Amino acid sequence: MEILLWLVPPAVVTVVAMVWVSWLGREGRGEVDREVAVQRMGAAIERGRQPTYAAPARRPDRSTGVAVRPSRRAS
Repeated sequence: MEILLWLVPPAVVTVVAMVWVSWLGREGRGEVDREVAVQRMGAAIERGRQPTYAAPARRPDRSTGVAVRPSRRAS
């Protein structure tokens, strides 16, 4: 048990650093004005959802659960 006591100081320093960083990070988040947020949401709703590309339809895989080698062409 005594051999594990060397882990206590690094663990305490790690916990203190985590608390300190999380406390400093809280102040970095500024609140957005309610009117600005409503305008942004209205603009996003007006734009709607537009697809960026049209992907071709994929054929479903005909899996039978059995491995089959492709047939060879006759020469």
